[in-house]
Amino acid sequence: MVNSTSRPSTPIKPTIAAGINAEIDNMSEVRKFDEGQLQALKMVHAGSKNRDLLKAFRELRTRLSKKNKGKNFVCLVTSVNKGGGGSFVARNIAAAVTMDKTKTALLVDSNLYAPSADKLLHKKPVLGLTDFLDNNRLTVAHIVKPSGIPRLRVITVGNNCDGGTEKIISERMKVFVQEVKERYSDRMVIIDGPSVGEYDAESRILADLCDFVVLVVPDNAVTEVEINEAITSIGKEKIAGVVLNHVLV
Repeated sequence: MVNSTSRPSTPIKPTIAAGINAEIDNMSEVRKFDEGQLQALKMVHAGSKNRDLLKAFRELRTRLSKKNKGKNFVCLVTSVNKGGGGSFVARNIAAAVTMDKTKTALLVDSNLYAPSADKLLHKKPVLGLTDFLDNNRLTVAHIVKPSGIPRLRVITVGNNCDGGTEKIISERMKVFVQEVKERYSDRMVIIDGPSVGEYDAESRILADLCDFVVLVVPDNAVTEVEINEAITSIGKEKIAGVVLNHVLV
């Protein structure tokens, strides 16, 4: 908060700021994926050879940040249909966020029927989102894991995806979304959700919980009617952007 008085700032605020910056710096101290691993994972990074793709994700990151006036946000990424590339886009938005060394990202895999976020971890975690939703004794800290990308944390789907709809509509899910948004002011939360066409109910519920939605449209794989149905289901006012995906994923 800006101090509107003429008094000199106390040393507390710089100390807090230094502490936050140190915490962000410490997040980079993970076993990083090398160039070959990032390429195999189809992840954009500063050294990406596909400069057009890198530019596209940076621009998308900037648009989302501006939409929320620079504050942290929770963004759902979903595709019009199964296999539309939603997870690919979600992972790379999160990666693009972390290219700004003052920001961190949290990728949450809520695509219970086609999980993929565990690819970004060096080893599979014991606990994930569904474990948190099933067990009130667990905290968010139990399920957040470091990835092979500096400043990017990941929550995988967990061990029990049965009754997915009931888990997503639960009060515990609302608590989860609120907590991950408020936990760190510098952290942008990207939720990788199931496709609208296949799991309409879950997508609508997740969209309501999030600040806004990025809708992924696979190139030459869906009709205009399907796109409009997806937009109507989510709610036009919730959509921050539509991504035409023509990348093989």
